[in-house]
Amino acid sequence: MTSRPATLGQLRESGWESVPVKEEVRRNAARRIAAGHPLVGGVLGYDETVLPQLENALLAGHDIIFLGERGQAKTRIIRSLTGLLDEWIPVVAGSEILDDPYRPVSRYAKDLIADRGDDTPVAWVHRDARFGEKLATPDTSIADLIGEVDPIKVAEGRYLSDELTLHYGLVPRTNRGIFAINELPDLAERIQVGLLNVLEERDVQVRGYKIRLPLDVMLVASANPEDYTNRGRIITPLKDRFGAQIRTHYPLDVKTEIAVIHQEAVSSWPSGVRVEVPAHMAQIVATISQLARQSPHINQRSGVSVRLSVANYETLVASAVRRALRLGETEAVPRVSDLEALASSTSGKVEIETIEEGRDGQVVERLVQQAVLTVFKETVPSDRLRGAITDFDEGKVLHAGDDIPSARFVEALSELPALRELVTRLGSLSGVSESAASVASATEFLLEGLHLAKRLNKDAAGTRATYRAR
Repeated sequence: MTSRPATLGQLRESGWESVPVKEEVRRNAARRIAAGHPLVGGVLGYDETVLPQLENALLAGHDIIFLGERGQAKTRIIRSLTGLLDEWIPVVAGSEILDDPYRPVSRYAKDLIADRGDDTPVAWVHRDARFGEKLATPDTSIADLIGEVDPIKVAEGRYLSDELTLHYGLVPRTNRGIFAINELPDLAERIQVGLLNVLEERDVQVRGYKIRLPLDVMLVASANPEDYTNRGRIITPLKDRFGAQIRTHYPLDVKTEIAVIHQEAVSSWPSGVRVEVPAHMAQIVATISQLARQSPHINQRSGVSVRLSVANYETLVASAVRRALRLGETEAVPRVSDLEALASSTSGKVEIETIEEGRDGQVVERLVQQAVLTVFKETVPSDRLRGAITDFDEGKVLHAGDDIPSARFVEALSELPALRELVTRLGSLSGVSESAASVASATEFLLEGLHLAKRLNKDAAGTRATYRAR
């Protein structure tokens, strides 16, 4: 930083050119697109849907609003846009609103340049400091967004009509940057009018004093589609200001859902326990969320966030780790019996639509069963089930449950050769080791799948279950 220009005169000699923030974003976005690099990182499943629209909006220099339910990475996309700003830009040193040395906006910067000329000190600001964000709430005020008269400055002897008495709000402090408003429809209409004035008309009144603020701001917002389209929640001029309206969505398939889970879920667990999650268990967790988004018993207007999948996956693994710690095992592999634990992580993230008391648990239980059966049918060929069913025809039973040691499953399979063959095949497909814990997980999955497919009977009591022939 010491080699950068330190005064306005040095800045002019360096040849640095000032460009509007939208032009800056357009230029850097074009470079990324031409190089084949993604505009935003850590966002999965949007390559063919959302990101092309985002590229168009940025190249066109539009203000953007993202419409989508909760948990659709809207905020993550918005925050990542700062990566499209230049890494460093010069500002008038001491300016509260990042004044452009060539085009000052505040009275402070104008007076300083008029007084010092080419000797005006210049500071350099990183792009991370050029992002402002506000969650729109009904109590948000003009003072929060635009500014308010500072009584301390008035007490120092300045007149109320003096622009230097103004304490700037979030929007002016994001001058030459990106300002984001989350949940825009929750912003009171009178505040929306004030926001429109400073962004479109370039002026605002504070305590009856009209000041001119030709700010250079890129506006990005997020909203729930239901609220955004509800007549009267957003003033028409503000809605008209957004050049691009981009609709986000949840993962369209199980594969993408699993990729998001692996990216976001906790990966560190207590030392001394090795965690391994079979592919079929991760697929069950993802399928639960996919089925919930289609269920008539779930409020779809509220949405089923990807956070549900992440929380369920973490809870599933935590249940397996807890069992391993209690039983003194060194490996934790989630089983079907661990799915009982998902009731706590699911109930708070979905809104059940039912008029009957106490049906929430039944709806969640049914979703889990449907997910297990769906994954079972996709994973295990039906022509291989006959032998496993025959193993039970001679009156053999098999006990499963959260508190049964993994070694006991290995012992039981010695008397069920056909089922043992299915377990070995499933283990190779899941990409897990052939440890006792993995065998236990595969066995419980196959038993529960056979039961849900109406091939075996099941007697359940809590987390314990006994499987026998029909």
